[in-house]
Amino acid sequence: MKKLISEKAERFTESVIREMTRLANRYGAVNLAQGFPDFPAPEEIKRAAIRAIEDDYNQYSITWGAKSLRDSIAKKYETDYGLRIDPESGITVCCGSTEAMMSAMLAVTNPGDEVIIFEPFYENYGPDAILSGATPRYVTLHAPNVNDDPEGTWHFNPDELEAAFNDHTKAIIINTPNNPTGKVFTRAELGQIARLCQKWNALAITDEIYEHIIYDGAKHIPIATIPGMRERTITINGMSKTYSVTGWRVGYAIAAPHLTSAMRKVHDFLTVGAPAPLQEAGATAFALLPSYYENLARDYAQRRDLLLGLLGRAGFRCYKPQGAYYIMTDISEFGFTNDTKFAQYLTKEIGVTAVPGSSFYHQPEYGFKQVRFAFCKVLDTLRQAGERLQKLRTVKTYTSK
Repeated sequence: MKKLISEKAERFTESVIREMTRLANRYGAVNLAQGFPDFPAPEEIKRAAIRAIEDDYNQYSITWGAKSLRDSIAKKYETDYGLRIDPESGITVCCGSTEAMMSAMLAVTNPGDEVIIFEPFYENYGPDAILSGATPRYVTLHAPNVNDDPEGTWHFNPDELEAAFNDHTKAIIINTPNNPTGKVFTRAELGQIARLCQKWNALAITDEIYEHIIYDGAKHIPIATIPGMRERTITINGMSKTYSVTGWRVGYAIAAPHLTSAMRKVHDFLTVGAPAPLQEAGATAFALLPSYYENLARDYAQRRDLLLGLLGRAGFRCYKPQGAYYIMTDISEFGFTNDTKFAQYLTKEIGVTAVPGSSFYHQPEYGFKQVRFAFCKVLDTLRQAGERLQKLRTVKTYTSK
């Protein structure tokens, strides 16, 4: 009998992260699962969106993005990173960075191509590869030993990375600062990746959505600035995280003209275009003064440090993030053999929701001892979660039945 469901759709599940949000809502838990802020977006950006609607920016914009936004993005990248980008041939505005990543994958991969993905990974990357017909190959980001080196960073083994490249490698996906680990890739690490991309004629598709959320002197370095990588990099970014507007769905991709041309064709038939008035507001956002980004990183550092302390007192062993707004934790002390059951227990019995670590790995058992918390919340929300998590210390026996 004819199958009505594609084999591609059967190879992955719905988003675990968003499922945990639905579970949090059902049980009235503090939602530290999904990465959306519970505080307002900047006033000047909201006013710009309202003004754009009132000024009748309510019809289709240019398919690949409003000129005002593309010009603003180009100016920002030249100011921040010294990258000179032609807004007419090098930028594609999409419906969020999620669509930008999907458009990039569909534009450059063919059946039989391989795409290298560091794991743990943001849960979209594996399905993106599958939907685009490519085969994902995974390279491990090794966790530091939180007992011996609490300030340690996640890292890859250069030999393992080199072994993943071959004649079928079309691209490698890099996410820096990284979700879920908080890793910020160093210049030396990006140089190793760049050397392999050039050796094997492969692309780097780099998700840099958390570029301004960094801590402890870490520095965000776009791989497009590494020698030899400008023409073989697709940079994915968006407004969601930096400007606390995850619901606006305004993302973009920066690439060489021939890659941009291919992406624009795919993007056109996926979504036509991103919301017109919100693109106009984006032009205002990208023109904000440097102090905005300094305050953003400072405020998130305060939230990070607060939640690190609260989680530590509740019995979690935490991997201290260098960037982004998530904390990966080791849950070995709680006696659960399954991260999903532990996350459900946290939600239903403790009143705090996290994301099971297994959702960030291609082999779920790799994440059975981990859960991820998001700290893009007001301090009172984090403190409320901390108070609830203290109940974990009073329970002497944990079960995984």
